[in-house]
Amino acid sequence: MQDLQQTLNQLVDYVKGIWIKKRFVMICSWVICPIGFAYVASMPDQYESKAVVYVDTRSVLQPLLRGLAIQTNPDQEIQMMARTLLSRSNLETIARESDLDITAATEQEFTSLVNGLAEDIDLNSTGRDNIYTISYRTTSPNTAQRVVQETLDLFVEGSLGNNRKDTDTAGRFLDEQIAEYESRLAEAEQRLSDFKRQYNDILPVQGSFYSRLQQLNAEQEATLLQIRQTQQQVESLKNQLSSTKAADGFAVTNEGDTVLRTRYDERIKALEEEMDRLKLRFTDLHPDVMETQALLDSLTQARQKEIDAFLSQDTSDSNEPVGELNRELKLEISRLESTIASLRVKEQDLERKIADLNSKIDLVPQIEAESASLNRDYGITKQKYEELLSRRESADLSRRADVSSEELQFRIIEPPLKPLKPSGPKRVLLYTGVLIVGFGAGIALAFLISQLSPVLIRAKQLSQITDYPVWGSVSHLNVKHIRNVNRTRVAVFALSSGVILALYGVLVGAEMMSINLMQSILS
Repeated sequence: MQDLQQTLNQLVDYVKGIWIKKRFVMICSWVICPIGFAYVASMPDQYESKAVVYVDTRSVLQPLLRGLAIQTNPDQEIQMMARTLLSRSNLETIARESDLDITAATEQEFTSLVNGLAEDIDLNSTGRDNIYTISYRTTSPNTAQRVVQETLDLFVEGSLGNNRKDTDTAGRFLDEQIAEYESRLAEAEQRLSDFKRQYNDILPVQGSFYSRLQQLNAEQEATLLQIRQTQQQVESLKNQLSSTKAADGFAVTNEGDTVLRTRYDERIKALEEEMDRLKLRFTDLHPDVMETQALLDSLTQARQKEIDAFLSQDTSDSNEPVGELNRELKLEISRLESTIASLRVKEQDLERKIADLNSKIDLVPQIEAESASLNRDYGITKQKYEELLSRRESADLSRRADVSSEELQFRIIEPPLKPLKPSGPKRVLLYTGVLIVGFGAGIALAFLISQLSPVLIRAKQLSQITDYPVWGSVSHLNVKHIRNVNRTRVAVFALSSGVILALYGVLVGAEMMSINLMQSILS
């Protein structure tokens, strides 16, 4: 409690010390307040124009075109446009479109004007709601409206224009790449076609070189086996012919007509059917067709010879059973020998083909590697070409969708209007600040001086300073005069402070009534 009393006494001493030095409060208030009031009153009126725009990034076509067309993120686009709206080039455009560049006579003045626009134009966003506020404050209401209007137009047109520009740029790039890949694809197709024509005998249409060689070897083995089997049959028939002396004719009677049947008939019929089947698949110059035709001609000639030999025989011999059996055996032997001859021809053809393939076997790895490389290059080029075509179709679909319905819909919630009343400066707050600074500076100066040259107010202060006991105190003899002086000083201080406060009240009242005293005085 005693410490609190001492603190209160010390505060009272401070206040009394400031009161004694109150002339410094008057000096500071009269130096600071009138100058501050005049400066605030002379500040030009500021007019603010504001526009509020809502950007709707929701489009009905977005879910419909998902996976079919190239789609961008409209939210990111509008955020990027908002961040780059106050770039140097855009600010120069705003200055020229709003006729602010007329006031700049030099390049330095125009640079200062653009820098001022960058500081004064305020673009704020509410975040995920995509509501943007554009405001600008200046001394001219018409200029404020024009600047906000031009900024708003640049914001809207820039967002839509950048989207179309990006789409056009992507379209041109795709067209250039498609033309290049189309040329590369044509070259790859030509190289692959020339390669196939050059090595068509080594690289068959189906299968590989080694499978073709393996097939020919297997066919050759089967032919040799058939030759051995036929030769065995010929040997058996010859042995039978030597052991028998029976003979028989080969005339067959069919409904009163005599028809000669030989051992070549079934073979010739089978070859004719095979010939018909081969001609449906190949031309007359195909090796299989030529081989079958040669065999057919050979069998036809053998059949005719057999018929002629039969007709030239003595008719008396036809009645002998042994002669008839011998003729049948001879005909069968002749048929088998003809078969062996045709198989020999086939064997020779197979040997020729196998030898031809064996002579080229060293080239096969190189040719197949080159073929794989050509096919790989052609496949990659074709795949990229088809992908580019698909991307171009997606880009065209996106461009048509942009034309029919824009992804970004701008809705002006609050258009920029011409301000009728000034929005600044906040003179009431500034007047109040000047008043507080004026009196506060005076009080601070009075307190500082009272501490530098203190005045004893109470007798107890002397005992605290000197440690000597105070036995008593003597008051002034002319107390009345001192009181009159003090009253005069208080009246002067009150009058001084009252004048300052009255001036403050007049200025605040005029500001509340929207009256600019400085302009009224100057006018």
